[in-house]
Amino acid sequence: MIYALATWKLNTVQALALACLGAALGVWLRRRIRLLDRLEIPAPVAGGLVFAVAALVLRDRWLNVEIDSMLRDLLQVAFFTTIGMNASARLVRQGGPAVLWLWGVASVGAVLQNLLGIGVARAFGLNPLLGIVAGAVSLAGGPATALAFGPTFEKMGAAGATTLGVAAATFGITVSGLCAGFVGGWLIRRYRLRPSSAAPQRPVASGEDVSSQSLFRAVILIGVSMGAGTLVGGAFERLGWILPAYIGSMLVAAALRQIDDRFGVFGIPDRAVAAVGATALQIFIVMALVALRLWELVHLAVPMLVLLSAQVVLTLALCATLAWRAMGRGYEAAVMAGGFCGFMLGITANAVASMSVLEEKYGAAPRAFIVVPLVGAFLIDFSNALIITVMANLFR
Repeated sequence: MIYALATWKLNTVQALALACLGAALGVWLRRRIRLLDRLEIPAPVAGGLVFAVAALVLRDRWLNVEIDSMLRDLLQVAFFTTIGMNASARLVRQGGPAVLWLWGVASVGAVLQNLLGIGVARAFGLNPLLGIVAGAVSLAGGPATALAFGPTFEKMGAAGATTLGVAAATFGITVSGLCAGFVGGWLIRRYRLRPSSAAPQRPVASGEDVSSQSLFRAVILIGVSMGAGTLVGGAFERLGWILPAYIGSMLVAAALRQIDDRFGVFGIPDRAVAAVGATALQIFIVMALVALRLWELVHLAVPMLVLLSAQVVLTLALCATLAWRAMGRGYEAAVMAGGFCGFMLGITANAVASMSVLEEKYGAAPRAFIVVPLVGAFLIDFSNALIITVMANLFR
């Protein structure tokens, strides 16, 4: 008897319920499995990967799961909006030079990812452009960059560049979720680093400190910033700038923060904003991981798996050496090195989640939460697009 393969399409509410279960599962797993805590793997990554693997096992055998992505995208924008809203002038001034240094290191890293990709591709007799696709396009750039540049590379003669790019980005997101916190934690333990007692405290979510009134005000300010941010994003698009959807909202929220610091007109409740951001981040990561098309990794041939494994080694080496040293070789430098791994292999949300685990376990790292999101979610997109374009034309 032949059975028709079933497809379960989760609507927005069902997707939210699944993500909440995944987040709770991740917390339970971290408590039960000490290895997860020792490796500094964030709870939503642990829970999300369990569901992602389950979807992979079920796919094309018993059940295909499709998830509505609307809420996932909304939560991503909400999270980055809270990053902008908590970027107080004092913390931004502290992070100033470090932002430029980390941006420079990330740009160098993107070039090295491409050179490594080109070298491995040529060693296997492949089109060198595929090495760039499996380099800074999909790793430093992420899924959005892979989708944006894929058709261009295919026109330049790299057949299957879009599919390869998305699959490689999926690989990077998975690996970065598992490695980013570990790298930072290893540096902290290896060099016996401790947080500075003089560092200003970053707003941290705490249910005991968040009233319903402050939470209500935070949600209003975040929602208005998100709406206004769509107008800013539209203005960028009309100028021909292709940026992630959350950039406009993050900029608007940062502007509101600076106005509030100067004139006190909004009364931004820092802890409530941090609570909203932490919640949005955890649920978003679970949804993002559950939606990963892990089955596409099956289509990666041996040369691409070798190439991507080499990229992981390269990026981890950059984290433990160049990124850590450039950031000052202190405690916050180690936390930022972990964040660097998060966005250079995966996405900025992975970086922030991994840094949050390190901060919770070892102590406050306020500058890291300004520097890493600015570079990983914004600045590297500019330089990476230029690097990809120049190197693709040089090695076509």
